[in-house]
Amino acid sequence: MGGPTESPKNAETSPMAVRKADVIIYGGTCAAVIAAVQVKKMGKTVIVVSPDKHLGGLSSGGLGFTDTGNKEVIGGLSREFYQRLYTHYQKEASWKWQKKEEYGNKGQGTPALDGTNRTMWIFEPHAAEGVFEDFVKEYKLTIYRDEWLDRSAKGITKKSGGITSIKTLSGNVYQGKMFIDATYEGDLMALAGVKYHVGREANSVYGEKWNGVQAGVFQHGHYFKANVSPYKIEGDPKSGLLPEVSAEPIAENGTGDNKIQAYCFRMCLSNNPDNRIPFPKPQGYDPARYELYARVFKTGWRETYDKFDPIPNRKTDTNNHGPFSTDYIGKNYDYPEASYERRKEIIKDHELYQKGLMYFLQNDSRVPADVQDKMKQWGLPKDEFTDNGNWPHQLYIREARRMIGEFVMKEADALAQTKVPSPIGMGSYALDAHNAQRYVKSDGFVQNEGDIGVHPKSAYSIAYGSILPKENECNNLLVPVCVSSSHIAFGSIRMEPVFMILGQSAATAAVLAIDGKISPQKLPYEKLREVLLKDKQRLEL
Repeated sequence: MGGPTESPKNAETSPMAVRKADVIIYGGTCAAVIAAVQVKKMGKTVIVVSPDKHLGGLSSGGLGFTDTGNKEVIGGLSREFYQRLYTHYQKEASWKWQKKEEYGNKGQGTPALDGTNRTMWIFEPHAAEGVFEDFVKEYKLTIYRDEWLDRSAKGITKKSGGITSIKTLSGNVYQGKMFIDATYEGDLMALAGVKYHVGREANSVYGEKWNGVQAGVFQHGHYFKANVSPYKIEGDPKSGLLPEVSAEPIAENGTGDNKIQAYCFRMCLSNNPDNRIPFPKPQGYDPARYELYARVFKTGWRETYDKFDPIPNRKTDTNNHGPFSTDYIGKNYDYPEASYERRKEIIKDHELYQKGLMYFLQNDSRVPADVQDKMKQWGLPKDEFTDNGNWPHQLYIREARRMIGEFVMKEADALAQTKVPSPIGMGSYALDAHNAQRYVKSDGFVQNEGDIGVHPKSAYSIAYGSILPKENECNNLLVPVCVSSSHIAFGSIRMEPVFMILGQSAATAAVLAIDGKISPQKLPYEKLREVLLKDKQRLEL
């Protein structure tokens, strides 16, 4: 989600529509669509106000190799989404660029195609978007796209501690009884005056171990395994730092900061000659900014293709891997709070960095011949993201604002070491944070910091209070994406299947609160639990 595609018309003069529904959902993510389906299923009216033109966020934006953990705990409409993809891939017509048998059945150590449960966990972006659009058609969802919340004081009206309406930059007003913020950024939550956190808390805040600065902690392979000089002239600090290295000294481990784990685009690539486009030389391409990568190759490192994860039809979900890769480390710190204009700049900057990286791998003489030859087999697929130059329309916002709500999910909760109150869904993925900075160590070599991967002993429950603001801050808003959790707990919760689970639970609570004429905070949990279980949500092991 960047910014409006064109300057909004002057909202003061343009005709204004007032649109009303029981529940107003702001956002175009997977959580937004699933929440809307649930409201409809429960017999209430709903409007989705989506800044995005394409629905589904990351689920249809390149993240096709789903991060799931224990699939047994994915229930309700979230599971139905993956069941619909299974049905899609049962059709012969869905296998255009390879035979179904040829694809095989691997994904995250478990079957991609789970025939016993009739689910498909690995899929092409356009197939996922098709499922979201099917939901829209079947449930006759009302969706207004390219509608951006006016983030000024004029964008929201509150009365008696709740939101009565929100306004978009085009001047349209949306009135509802309940509101759901399903954006990755939490813009509506912030505008409503709900408290939140950006960055990493110190370990001391919640009594955690893996929050804050984590220098020297390497739980994945995303660090410099051999000594690499960060200076323009190797070994000479006077020559200045290479691009993509911070001059800021590293803080003590466990210290909190405003740093955010790195973003990237989850690229969908194709190695089918009939369906691939070679990487173009991006505007302003500067080969010097990839010198650090060239030096990594010089150390003998050869893991370029370790996260070219295969999805159907000879395509990939390509993610960050190694010390220097698609993660654009340190370039997103201001994104969560930034204006739409600034966010657009940050997104463009990430795109040019990543396109430049791919061009470098295909064309630069510093890239070893074996890597370059293999790289030349890959390109952007002609049949994905067709209205965006075949480039993903959603930047991977791994983390932005996080609410400080009724209950804060902490490291111990996400490691399944506690029993959380009033569960509304489950998570099971590792506490997974990407690098937050690239710095110079005291010995003069470069290193990355912030990459964590700690596995819970089992799946864990997510508390109802984590999607609720404190009642005195807002009494009719639910927040299923920018949930109330510490940075490190969010590292596990932030998986797309979980956002769908929480979207469904938020919608259920919103409808029950309307029926009971009470705030979601005062909703009796037993009543909520009963409906969630009836709708096949998994709440505890």
